Amino acid sequence: MAAEPTRISPQEAAEYVTRGYIYLDVRTEEEFAEGRPAHSVNIPFAVLSGGGMVPNPNFVADVSARYAKDAKLVVGCKSGGRSLRAARALLEAGFTDVVDQRAGWDGARDPFGQLTEPGWSRAGLPTEP
Repeated sequence: MAAEPTRISPQEAAEYVTRGYIYLDVRTEEEFAEGRPAHSVNIPFAVLSGGGMVPNPNFVADVSARYAKDAKLVVGCKSGGRSLRAARALLEAGFTDVVDQRAGWDGARDPFGQLTEPGWSRAGLPTEP
């Protein structure tokens, strides 16, 4: 079993990006188009199909085609669930420097839907439309 990814806050993710990490946004293309962290790259971990989301079977291959296994990656999504699964998949595939931005774009929520940690957009970090 691969090691668990380190989970970091949106503010820490922004610091990692200033140190040369790539922000890999794994939300759907539709979500990404609605707003995203500045300078982020989109490779969806799941795609919309038949009215719901299904895993992107090409995710690891798509990331591998674009980045070397030692690429420095911060993985983020909407609220932290998909990015954690995506980061685990990348570590299992042999990527060596992957961290998970635990609150995503919107923010982490508890089982009752209450915001527990603001995400990138709510933390006032640099964004692109």
